[in-house]
Amino acid sequence: MKFIIATNNAKKLVELERILNPLGIEAVSAKEAGVVLDEVEETGKTFWENAFIKANAAFQKTGMPAVADDSGICVDALDGRPGIYSARYSPEDCFNDEQRTAKILEELQGVPDEKRGAHYTCAICCILPDGRKIEIEETCEGKIGHSFVGDGGFGYDPIFVYGDKTFAQLSAEEKDKVSHRGKALRMLKQELENEFS
Repeated sequence: MKFIIATNNAKKLVELERILNPLGIEAVSAKEAGVVLDEVEETGKTFWENAFIKANAAFQKTGMPAVADDSGICVDALDGRPGIYSARYSPEDCFNDEQRTAKILEELQGVPDEKRGAHYTCAICCILPDGRKIEIEETCEGKIGHSFVGDGGFGYDPIFVYGDKTFAQLSAEEKDKVSHRGKALRMLKQELENEFS
Protein backbone atom coordinates (compact mmCIF):
# COMPACT_ATOMS: atom_id res chain seq x y z
CA MET A 1 0.00 0.00 0.00
CA LYS A 2 1.26 3.49 -0.83
CA PHE A 3 0.86 6.55 1.39
CA ILE A 4 1.50 9.99 -0.04
CA ILE A 5 3.60 12.21 2.19
CA ALA A 6 2.41 15.80 1.97
CA THR A 7 5.77 17.53 2.31
CA ASN A 8 8.51 18.99 0.15
CA ASN A 9 11.01 18.39 2.97
CA ALA A 10 13.30 15.51 1.92
CA LYS A 11 14.42 14.91 5.54
CA LYS A 12 10.83 14.42 6.70
CA LEU A 13 10.21 12.00 3.83
CA VAL A 14 13.24 9.89 4.85
CA GLU A 15 12.04 9.80 8.48
CA LEU A 16 8.56 8.68 7.43
CA GLU A 17 9.94 6.02 5.07
CA ARG A 18 11.95 4.59 7.98
CA ILE A 19 8.77 4.29 10.08
CA LEU A 20 6.29 3.13 7.42
CA ASN A 21 8.33 0.65 5.36
CA PRO A 22 8.47 -2.10 8.06
CA LEU A 23 4.64 -1.97 8.13
CA GLY A 24 4.47 -2.78 4.43
CA ILE A 25 3.58 0.83 3.61
CA GLU A 26 5.46 2.61 0.86
CA ALA A 27 5.94 6.32 1.61
CA VAL A 28 5.96 8.30 -1.63
CA SER A 29 6.41 11.96 -2.39
CA ALA A 30 4.03 13.80 -4.70
CA LYS A 31 6.72 13.69 -7.40
CA GLU A 32 7.09 9.90 -7.04
CA ALA A 33 3.30 9.57 -7.23
CA GLY A 34 3.34 11.59 -10.45
CA VAL A 35 1.20 14.43 -9.12
CA VAL A 36 1.72 18.09 -8.33
CA LEU A 37 0.34 19.07 -4.95
CA ASP A 38 -0.81 22.67 -4.90
CA GLU A 39 0.73 24.86 -2.23
CA VAL A 40 -1.94 24.95 0.48
CA GLU A 41 -2.53 27.96 2.66
CA GLU A 42 -1.98 27.02 6.28
CA THR A 43 -4.94 28.88 7.74
CA GLY A 44 -5.26 26.77 10.88
CA LYS A 45 -4.87 28.25 14.33
CA THR A 46 -3.15 25.13 15.72
CA PHE A 47 -0.49 22.67 14.60
CA TRP A 48 -3.21 20.00 14.35
CA GLU A 49 -5.40 22.08 12.07
CA ASN A 50 -2.51 22.83 9.71
CA ALA A 51 -1.43 19.17 9.60
CA PHE A 52 -5.00 18.21 8.64
CA ILE A 53 -5.20 20.92 5.96
CA LYS A 54 -2.04 19.55 4.29
CA ALA A 55 -2.97 15.86 4.63
CA ASN A 56 -6.53 16.43 3.42
CA ALA A 57 -5.38 18.41 0.37
CA ALA A 58 -3.12 15.50 -0.65
CA PHE A 59 -5.85 12.93 0.06
CA GLN A 60 -8.45 14.84 -1.97
CA LYS A 61 -6.08 15.41 -4.90
CA THR A 62 -4.75 11.84 -5.16
CA GLY A 63 -7.28 9.57 -3.46
CA MET A 64 -4.29 7.97 -1.70
CA PRO A 65 -3.95 7.71 2.08
CA ALA A 66 -1.91 10.71 3.19
CA VAL A 67 0.38 11.80 6.00
CA ALA A 68 1.35 15.38 6.87
CA ASP A 69 2.91 17.07 9.84
CA ASP A 70 3.06 20.60 11.14
CA SER A 71 5.85 21.44 13.54
CA GLY A 72 7.34 24.45 15.21
CA ILE A 73 9.09 25.97 18.18
CA CYS A 74 7.29 27.82 20.97
CA VAL A 75 9.37 30.18 23.12
CA ASP A 76 8.04 30.98 26.60
CA ALA A 77 9.52 34.49 26.80
CA LEU A 78 7.96 35.33 23.42
CA ASP A 79 4.45 34.25 24.54
CA GLY A 80 4.75 31.03 22.53
CA ARG A 81 6.01 32.62 19.31
CA PRO A 82 6.84 31.72 16.62
CA GLY A 83 4.64 28.61 17.12
CA ILE A 84 2.65 27.73 14.00
CA TYR A 85 4.50 30.48 12.13
CA SER A 86 7.94 28.92 12.74
CA ALA A 87 8.64 28.30 9.04
CA ARG A 88 7.52 31.78 8.05
CA TYR A 89 8.51 33.86 11.07
CA SER A 90 8.96 37.53 10.19
CA PRO A 91 8.68 36.96 6.42
CA GLU A 92 9.39 40.61 5.69
CA ASP A 93 13.05 40.30 6.72
CA CYS A 94 13.82 36.61 7.36
CA PHE A 95 14.17 34.45 4.28
CA ASN A 96 15.82 31.29 5.65
CA ASP A 97 16.29 29.18 8.78
CA GLU A 98 19.47 30.97 9.83
CA GLN A 99 17.85 34.41 9.69
CA ARG A 100 14.74 33.23 11.56
CA THR A 101 16.93 31.63 14.23
CA ALA A 102 19.06 34.78 14.55
CA LYS A 103 15.86 36.81 14.98
CA ILE A 104 14.86 34.74 18.02
CA LEU A 105 18.32 35.18 19.57
CA GLU A 106 18.03 38.92 18.99
CA GLU A 107 14.56 39.04 20.60
CA LEU A 108 15.91 37.17 23.64
CA GLN A 109 18.94 39.38 24.23
CA GLY A 110 19.27 40.03 27.97
CA VAL A 111 16.77 37.29 28.92
CA PRO A 112 18.35 35.09 31.66
CA ASP A 113 18.69 31.31 31.35
CA GLU A 114 15.83 30.52 33.71
CA LYS A 115 13.41 32.43 31.47
CA ARG A 116 14.56 30.93 28.14
CA GLY A 117 12.27 27.89 28.26
CA ALA A 118 10.93 26.58 24.94
CA HIS A 119 9.41 23.51 23.39
CA TYR A 120 9.10 21.99 19.96
CA THR A 121 5.68 20.65 18.91
CA CYS A 122 4.90 18.16 16.15
CA ALA A 123 1.33 17.37 15.05
CA ILE A 124 0.80 14.56 12.57
CA CYS A 125 -2.39 13.87 10.63
CA CYS A 126 -2.75 10.58 8.78
CA ILE A 127 -5.82 10.07 6.60
CA LEU A 128 -6.49 6.37 6.06
CA PRO A 129 -7.83 4.81 2.83
CA ASP A 130 -11.42 4.96 4.14
CA GLY A 131 -11.09 8.64 5.14
CA ARG A 132 -10.68 8.09 8.89
CA LYS A 133 -8.04 10.24 10.61
CA ILE A 134 -5.23 9.45 13.02
CA GLU A 135 -4.12 12.62 14.83
CA ILE A 136 -1.07 12.77 17.07
CA GLU A 137 0.69 15.63 18.84
CA GLU A 138 3.96 15.39 20.77
CA THR A 139 6.34 17.92 22.30
CA CYS A 140 9.96 18.15 23.43
CA GLU A 141 10.90 20.55 26.23
CA GLY A 142 14.16 22.47 26.26
CA LYS A 143 15.46 26.02 26.29
CA ILE A 144 16.93 28.57 23.91
CA GLY A 145 20.70 28.96 24.02
CA HIS A 146 22.63 32.19 23.54
CA SER A 147 24.31 31.38 20.21
CA PHE A 148 24.35 28.95 17.28
CA VAL A 149 25.97 25.66 18.37
CA GLY A 150 26.39 22.53 16.22
CA ASP A 151 26.11 21.87 12.52
CA GLY A 152 23.49 19.10 12.33
CA GLY A 153 19.71 19.20 12.21
CA PHE A 154 17.75 22.01 10.59
CA GLY A 155 15.45 24.89 11.46
CA TYR A 156 15.96 26.16 15.01
CA ASP A 157 18.06 23.15 16.10
CA PRO A 158 21.33 25.12 16.60
CA ILE A 159 19.74 27.20 19.40
CA PHE A 160 17.38 24.60 20.95
CA VAL A 161 19.15 23.15 23.99
CA TYR A 162 18.06 19.72 25.23
CA GLY A 163 20.00 18.63 28.31
CA ASP A 164 23.51 19.98 27.75
CA LYS A 165 23.52 19.94 23.94
CA THR A 166 21.64 21.63 21.14
CA PHE A 167 19.62 19.51 18.73
CA ALA A 168 22.22 20.46 16.10
CA GLN A 169 24.88 18.63 18.15
CA LEU A 170 22.94 15.36 18.34
CA SER A 171 23.22 12.53 15.83
CA ALA A 172 20.05 11.71 13.86
CA GLU A 173 19.57 8.61 16.06
CA GLU A 174 19.98 10.58 19.31
CA LYS A 175 17.59 13.27 18.11
CA ASP A 176 14.98 10.70 16.96
CA LYS A 177 14.87 9.21 20.48
CA VAL A 178 13.86 12.46 22.19
CA SER A 179 12.49 14.85 19.58
CA HIS A 180 8.89 15.92 19.13
CA ARG A 181 8.84 14.38 15.65
CA GLY A 182 10.53 11.16 16.77
CA LYS A 183 7.93 10.69 19.52
CA ALA A 184 5.04 11.51 17.16
CA LEU A 185 6.30 9.10 14.50
CA ARG A 186 6.62 6.29 17.05
CA MET A 187 3.02 6.95 18.09
CA LEU A 188 1.96 6.93 14.43
CA LYS A 189 3.73 3.62 13.92
CA GLN A 190 1.90 2.15 16.91
CA GLU A 191 -1.48 3.39 15.65
CA LEU A 192 -0.83 2.04 12.15
CA GLU A 193 0.30 -1.32 13.53
CA ASN A 194 -3.06 -1.51 15.31
CA GLU A 195 -4.83 -0.67 12.03
CA PHE A 196 -2.95 -3.04 9.73
CA SER A 197 -1.91 -5.96 11.95
